[in-house]
Amino acid sequence: MKPVRWLKRAVHLLLLSISLPLMSGARAESLAVGQKAPIFQLKAQDGQEVKLSDRQGKGWTVLYFYPKAGTPGCTTQACAFRDAIQQVREQNAEVYGVSTDEVPALEEFHKKHRLNFTLLSDPDASITEAYGVKMPVMKMAKRWTFVIDPELVIRDINDDVDPALDAHIVAERLKQLKGGA
Repeated sequence: MKPVRWLKRAVHLLLLSISLPLMSGARAESLAVGQKAPIFQLKAQDGQEVKLSDRQGKGWTVLYFYPKAGTPGCTTQACAFRDAIQQVREQNAEVYGVSTDEVPALEEFHKKHRLNFTLLSDPDASITEAYGVKMPVMKMAKRWTFVIDPELVIRDINDDVDPALDAHIVAERLKQLKGGA
């Protein structure tokens, strides 16, 4: 029975690998630079509610969406933001990582990697969908990063994120957007 289960999984993964690239553009164009960012209220890794509307007038906001806490690419990206957080905060910006993971998984991920920024849980993928980054068929986010100005207008969208370089790219992009580079 084990070989049959393995074969079913292999066929399932093969079908996903063929169909996902074909369907990936379905919602990708829903948001654009210059549009108001979709407002949300999500729970952070510590259980506290975080509202995007509370950021209005308080500085720039970086929202990076990632598929799943604890996976290699997501860990690389989170640790890169952890290590470069000062560069981002020097640009009067705050970072929020968003995934469809539940709060306990985010809490564990946050503690394990000693993250110094907030992770947000979108368990029903409603915000992931509102930002146009939900993977087809799966309840997971694509790896995209949004830079939002103090008036909550989207100023940059990166849909081709390198997990290891995202934090440094964001810091440089913030400097450019603010006219400092």
